[in-house]
Amino acid sequence: MEITYPQPTGLVVSPAFSHVAVIPPGATTILVGGQNGVDETGAVVSDQVTEQAVRALDNAAAALEAAGASLADVVLWTVLIDQSADLRAAYGAIAPRLARAGAPPLVTAALVAGLGVPGALIEVSATAAVVRT
Repeated sequence: MEITYPQPTGLVVSPAFSHVAVIPPGATTILVGGQNGVDETGAVVSDQVTEQAVRALDNAAAALEAAGASLADVVLWTVLIDQSADLRAAYGAIAPRLARAGAPPLVTAALVAGLGVPGALIEVSATAAVVRT
């Protein structure tokens, strides 16, 4: 059993994202809620979106690890970026760590009017699946 990423006919093939994933029965699904670029006290680490993006992804990685998973197990990323931030800089800071050999994960990204944490410029959440054999 493994997670598969079928390529739908007529949809663009991208090295950055997949369109669909199939998680087999019996896989453990792990949900990671929105992670911002904050430190262990909840303080925003910087006013720079690239630094916040790296920390937000580090925080997501820590949450995944606590659940017995890793960035490589993420099937779907959701990335919310404050509309005042540089989208390319934010996504560029984390894109290399989201990529993986074979089929890339699914990605949903959006520019938003604001985030719940004052000063936060980015928030990432994840759905991961671990297939145990």
